[in-house]
Amino acid sequence: MNIGQAANASGVPAKTIRYYESIGLLRPAPRSGGGYRVYDETDLSVLRFIQRARSMGFAVKDVSNLLKLWSDRERSSADVKAVAMRHIEEIDRKMAEMKSIRSTLVHLTHRCHGDDRPDCPIIDDLARNGS
Repeated sequence: MNIGQAANASGVPAKTIRYYESIGLLRPAPRSGGGYRVYDETDLSVLRFIQRARSMGFAVKDVSNLLKLWSDRERSSADVKAVAMRHIEEIDRKMAEMKSIRSTLVHLTHRCHGDDRPDCPIIDDLARNGS
């Protein structure tokens, strides 16, 4: 199948498929006589794996590690779990950061009158912390 068909079948845009090939996540597709990329079911499985991992927020580097583990039938599940646990820690860190940002914004919006006056604690805070 060509790149358009692979994109439709996997849910990964053609541009992203080319990107994954360029960074080594997906093996370079063989070319047809006309120079078009040709993908098979194995490529689709890899693309779906990548798509699922990316949808769970794994970084490209982690997806690469997971792909290597996936293809290694002698892998230790502990290695896979370690990648997932590191990702959970990163998610927890980001969630704490977002919670702090939200709390600050809620506090500032409560202090802002939201009227016709130019005084605005939100702008003041952004200006103060931006310098």
